[in-house]
Amino acid sequence: MRRANELLIQYAHYHRDRRNIATHFVGIPMIVFAIGVLLARASFTVGGFALTAAWVAAALVTVWYLLRGRLDLAVAVSAATWLLVALAHQVAGGSTTEWLVWGVGTFVVGWVLQFVGHYYEGRKPAFVDDLVGLLVGPMFVTAEALFALGWGRELHAEIERQAGPTHIRDLKQPLASH
Repeated sequence: MRRANELLIQYAHYHRDRRNIATHFVGIPMIVFAIGVLLARASFTVGGFALTAAWVAAALVTVWYLLRGRLDLAVAVSAATWLLVALAHQVAGGSTTEWLVWGVGTFVVGWVLQFVGHYYEGRKPAFVDDLVGLLVGPMFVTAEALFALGWGRELHAEIERQAGPTHIRDLKQPLASH
């Protein structure tokens, strides 16, 4: 079981171009929201309590984040996830067309943004090499937002030491081998 620091460093190797990171600040929340929308209609009752698949998924990823060894980061990324899932439930109750437009539409746009970012990066997305990257993405975006607020200076320094500083890649330059 890999720890948050290790996962963030590995993920950062795929995300050093600032434009790529910026697209992730929009694209990843859109994807999490979209998954929440699409899962919000699947509901069931447990012990008289109504649950949706979206809430179950949010609970499962929260447990996963909590087991990564960074309680502060786990709480922050889980709070963001739960907020997005709550917002997703607000739009999932509309007509089937509205539900699909919100769910599929934000999912597709979110992924388009991800791939635009990786064009700037000049590198494939992290999940191509390790599917865990799909869970690390929200944690990475949350950590980057917290770094901007002054949190986790030691972790931020370690990420930059191992993955390198962020930059703007010159698109005219040939790609370095990765």
